[in-house]
Amino acid sequence: MTLQVLKKRSSVALILLALLALACSTSLFDTSSPADITLQPPSVTTLPATPVVASPTSLPQVTSPAAALPPTEPAAPTSAAPAGPPPTPSALQARLLDEIWQTINDNYLYPDFNGSDWNAVRAEYAQRVASGLTDEQFYQAMAEMVHRLGDDHSTFFSPTQAKQMDEQFAGQYDYVGIGVLQTPEPERKLLSVVLVFPGSPAERAGIQPHDNILAVDGQSVYDAQGNRLNLLRGPAGTTIQVTVQTPGQPPRVLSIPRQQVNAAMPVPHQVYTTPSGKHIGYLLIPTFNEGGISALVGQAIGEMSASGPLDGLIVDNRHNTGGTSEEMLNTLSYFVNGDAGYFVQKGTQETIRGAGLDIAGSQKIPLVALLGKNTVSFGEVFSGILKDLGRAYLIGEPTEGNVELLSIFNFSNAARAWIATSTFRPLNHPEQNWEKTGVTPDLIIASQWDQVTQANDPLILAALQHFDEVLPAP
Repeated sequence: MTLQVLKKRSSVALILLALLALACSTSLFDTSSPADITLQPPSVTTLPATPVVASPTSLPQVTSPAAALPPTEPAAPTSAAPAGPPPTPSALQARLLDEIWQTINDNYLYPDFNGSDWNAVRAEYAQRVASGLTDEQFYQAMAEMVHRLGDDHSTFFSPTQAKQMDEQFAGQYDYVGIGVLQTPEPERKLLSVVLVFPGSPAERAGIQPHDNILAVDGQSVYDAQGNRLNLLRGPAGTTIQVTVQTPGQPPRVLSIPRQQVNAAMPVPHQVYTTPSGKHIGYLLIPTFNEGGISALVGQAIGEMSASGPLDGLIVDNRHNTGGTSEEMLNTLSYFVNGDAGYFVQKGTQETIRGAGLDIAGSQKIPLVALLGKNTVSFGEVFSGILKDLGRAYLIGEPTEGNVELLSIFNFSNAARAWIATSTFRPLNHPEQNWEKTGVTPDLIIASQWDQVTQANDPLILAALQHFDEVLPAP
């Protein structure tokens, strides 16, 4: 996963963001601990860990007043005007408090600050700073202040947290493990495999999507408190005994060596044949936060169409937690040509458009999109757009509602904040507020990923049945 950063010369750098994938929760790919790549379910916390950056050209450019000022060199002290003592910690904290407060005041999406008296908030935290705070107490206070906005997404990071986040993104897929993307299921004490990296030890061991990892070297992957343990990663060349269970089958123990895994995120795909003989493509989009994921989607469509045109296409977004606007729009462009919706910011709006890129008839191919509670951010908007434009029939569970756009503000002391500055509005149903309601499928079917296989997945079966019902016989 590559973090795209737009650098500015000023001390307050605004970086336009895409929709928040799991920025309001925990890390999409947990690389900070020795475990394999883990997909986290959406759950609101005060300290998100995974930003997703939009292409700067995709969103309206906004800069703070400070960002417009050129850098200046400090004046040299003279005998007539000796340099004064360095600012006290309280003075530095007060300065940063003003910087953060003013940035939010100027750029926040909601003019009423979600009912918060923003001026009173400033006075409250200014008093706390004046009373004397350690750096740790101050940064916690700033996190609390930003959280007072109450949108569940806007968040503050201390300089240390911002640095750790940058380091985490630097080598996202270069790690030692077995090569699986997994989603945790703490209530059932397992990790469920979403996809397997090609050429990985997991693939050679025969692990498949929907398989569940129950234990490593005989130890549960969760402790007694329900915290996931870091067992899959470790030194290259070491071998672990992984207890794996395919839904409906007894557990089995696989001996799997750990190795360096350095690969792009795959887009699993295959062609199904319906009972009536229709050829239906299936592809899973795991994220829009991987550079080039849209090209892999296009490649998958081309490969599935190589032996003949597809009668329909299933796009599985059940684990698509969003990412960059560029990758989302490039993928959308395979299916949409023209206006697709709006990014709205304080009474203004920017139209987003599909570019009409046709691959093997993708512009006209009938679509079914699968979605659920782990469909978040641009994964959520992508699915909703396809329904809003009449391009896809949606099957699955309603999404949670997470379509606000964030901007990253880097402050003068290397602290950072994510602030909600825009939101998405549907083209044909602008009265709908997906942030509040989520996206509702046309056909609601509940299903647990870890309790089914690819062969008996009820959402895939429902999609194949839908195509047989609505499309003419081949």
